[in-house]
Amino acid sequence: MKKQTILVVDDDREIVRAISKLLELEGYETLKAYDGLEALDIIVEHAVHLIIMDVMMPKLNGLSALMKIRETKNIPVIILSAKTEESDKIIGLSMGADDYVSKPFSTEELVARVKAQLRRYMTLGSAKDMEPGSEEIHLGDLVLNKDQKQMYVTGDEVRLTATEYKIVELLMSYPGRVFSAEEIYSRVWNEDAYAVENTVMVHIRRIREKIEIDPKNPKYLKVVWGIGYKMEKV
Repeated sequence: MKKQTILVVDDDREIVRAISKLLELEGYETLKAYDGLEALDIIVEHAVHLIIMDVMMPKLNGLSALMKIRETKNIPVIILSAKTEESDKIIGLSMGADDYVSKPFSTEELVARVKAQLRRYMTLGSAKDMEPGSEEIHLGDLVLNKDQKQMYVTGDEVRLTATEYKIVELLMSYPGRVFSAEEIYSRVWNEDAYAVENTVMVHIRRIREKIEIDPKNPKYLKVVWGIGYKMEKV
């Protein structure tokens, strides 16, 4: 089986070397970049399955590079930064990051998050998730094609990140059912949920911006205050 490739991006070359070595010992191929512009060039030239990227970098910072990546690709991106404020994490997630790890970090935590993101990304639309005749889910003007891993709104394709796709797939598979933020996190991230309301809320907001005509007055993706979220039957 061909090894999965991870791009490590940080202006601190020692951090890039250390993370790359760690990932290579776990059986991954690695590519290295030292600023946002170099990272953008690499993902054009190489098949990359996941990106670990620092925020503060020269030429083009991590968040700006993330926004450019999200224009064309849904590769999982883990933001790595010394910033630990909750607001900084929310900004990173709202720009399209799939996860956020604060420096200093444990190697075990980073590897676990890498494996979780790759497992989700590589299994989207896999045969085990599909039943005969159920490769498309229809809900009003929304169509989720599980075979193609694509979302359509009124016939137009909408680009979702890997995490956004899994949230939409979960909610559309059970229209009308309310899922708590903790349950969504546990099912989508495959991790125990603890204080995850903000993380889930940011992804819900981004999904609304992509699938709703009026995100502030959503037709499909509804919040049930104090309980959770649901995809409304239409």
